[in-house]
Amino acid sequence: MSHAPVGHRSAHSPQCRHTSSSFAMMRPVFSVSEIYSGWSGCSDGAVRREDAMDDQTIRAMLERHWEASDASDFEAEHAIYREDAVLEYPQSGERIRGRHNIQESRTVQPNKKRFTVRRMIGSGDLWVTEFVLTYDGVPSYTVSIMEFRDGLVAHETQYFADRFEPSPSRAHLVERAGG
Repeated sequence: MSHAPVGHRSAHSPQCRHTSSSFAMMRPVFSVSEIYSGWSGCSDGAVRREDAMDDQTIRAMLERHWEASDASDFEAEHAIYREDAVLEYPQSGERIRGRHNIQESRTVQPNKKRFTVRRMIGSGDLWVTEFVLTYDGVPSYTVSIMEFRDGLVAHETQYFADRFEPSPSRAHLVERAGG
């Protein structure tokens, strides 16, 4: 039985991806080198991911995504998703499959939307963004949980909550926080 030298990766190993995969065909908002830095050659012309995409790169992608969302730049907003991405809204029981369908669901939405990111936290392939999504001037407090695969969002779940008045029963325990 023949063994490859230590450190050698076959083009068929799970870390290798052929350059003809779907990420090479997407219409990038970011340069390919910017998004895919860290990929290098495997045997027979494939590429492999040396390290997980660094957190600064993902954070920059997310910042561009939310800026594009706020600007209603639907092409740029949806460049972060894989072709086979899944978006779920548990509160309404909706699941939308595919980047094209996710984008269409947002372009046909009639309300005027604004996005104000409060914070983004995450590392590696799991990122959470807390933001205020304002529809026609009415704020909805939102959490987006994004799971990345091969440098793009494979799965996103969004939760929404309306503002409510604090309970009088705990008024003596709390301080009012801003919006």
